[in-house]
Amino acid sequence: MKSIDLFYQGEGVGEVEHLELEPDATFAVLKARLVEKHQIPVDALLFIEDEDEPIDAGVLLKDRATTKGLKVHIHRCRHVEVTVTFNGETVNRRFPPSATVARVKRWAAEKKFGMSDEEAGEHVLQIAGTHDRPAPGTHIGALTNGKVCGVAFDLVPDERINGASGDEA
Repeated sequence: MKSIDLFYQGEGVGEVEHLELEPDATFAVLKARLVEKHQIPVDALLFIEDEDEPIDAGVLLKDRATTKGLKVHIHRCRHVEVTVTFNGETVNRRFPPSATVARVKRWAAEKKFGMSDEEAGEHVLQIAGTHDRPAPGTHIGALTNGKVCGVAFDLVPDERINGASGDEA
């Protein structure tokens, strides 16, 4: 393994960014690089995507990377308080900032609102009070500012245009 591809989001880093590091580098080295590059506060925590606890700084990157690399998140919030509203009902849960929008939607739609896979597939999470619909792979921590460790969503029908061509015979 020559180098490890690292894909990351974080506090103040909304879009997925990329860097490469040597396999024997530690997560402390990665964190230092991200703190410097993005002026992130040094008390930020580093998470592997969808893991509930921050990663230990002494762990080697190669011990957690896959052949596709590694997806991480850096944030000051240890947890993000998420609320999801659907049909006038609101549910709450704390997630790590590295949780993806897809993970939150699965929890809300299927576990809390009792939707089938098919029904859930016809809905998306939209940031409450906006028309913003973050991509499923977006980390929820990227949707917060680090001062407020929370985000509110509405679960709404996905607006799809079903190929009406106008050439109907």
